[in-house]
Amino acid sequence: MKLAYWPGCVSRGFTPELHGSVAKVAPLLDLELVELDRANCCGAGVIAEHNQELVDTLNARTFALAQDVEGAAGMMNICSTCQGAQSECQERLDASSSYRGEVNSHLKPDGLSYEAGGGWWNKNFLWILAEEIGLDTLRERVVRPLEGLRIAPFYGCYIVRPSKRLGFEAHPERDVYLDQVIEALGAKPVEYAGARKCCGFPVITMNRTTSLRQAGRHVADAIDAGADCLVTPCPLCHLNLDMQQPAAASFVERDLGLPVLHLPQMVGLALGLAPKELGMGKHVVSTRDVQQKIAELAAA
Repeated sequence: MKLAYWPGCVSRGFTPELHGSVAKVAPLLDLELVELDRANCCGAGVIAEHNQELVDTLNARTFALAQDVEGAAGMMNICSTCQGAQSECQERLDASSSYRGEVNSHLKPDGLSYEAGGGWWNKNFLWILAEEIGLDTLRERVVRPLEGLRIAPFYGCYIVRPSKRLGFEAHPERDVYLDQVIEALGAKPVEYAGARKCCGFPVITMNRTTSLRQAGRHVADAIDAGADCLVTPCPLCHLNLDMQQPAAASFVERDLGLPVLHLPQMVGLALGLAPKELGMGKHVVSTRDVQQKIAELAAA
């Protein structure tokens, strides 16, 4: 399947191991990714709060670039925050032809135009796995089942809310896809309280205490539920749950130390890729224990 690929900002900056993992995993799933290297930030939060038309123009430009990729079935992103922001923008653009025309007028000098309808879509990698590749096909591609690993899914906010905007009417199981993928790879999904709550990242610059207390509680809950690691489809969640985890420990007054994987890393492990190929040595919280279990699985 050929896809226009929108990696977002964070995966090429703070979490390059995410971007690198996607490059390794895609061919193993028969995904041909055409990276939109001229695409811009989705504007989630910062820009959107100040100028709606500007953020819609930025995303319409990305959509237009994706629609220009010949033979692409749609667009794929690897950031659920981008998914949420872009879904909101697409909803506004598709709802009003006059507003869409106004936004497209800003793109005209570059010869770009976003065209609504026609079945065009933008999907997070998680949705691609479940809906385009399919869980049965994913199971067939597994060469190293993650048996014995207890993985806590962290959905966060933007890929599960608001459900109507995110297409839950057509795909009602989108709020359990991460659990289903974990099972398809042979691991055990772990239930815990914070799986679909905010990681705290959006408020970290305004209220660091609240932000890190949220992150720390989610990690602590997953540890108490017996998880070996967390996995998330959102690099911003990864920043708060992994990079900020040592600081978050003091706000929940306990030791933490739970590895946090990017979704493509987890998939890559099951497809036979080595931890080093997936950048698992670049995390703040060591993934050593997960790597040890993977080595034991390979030996078995």
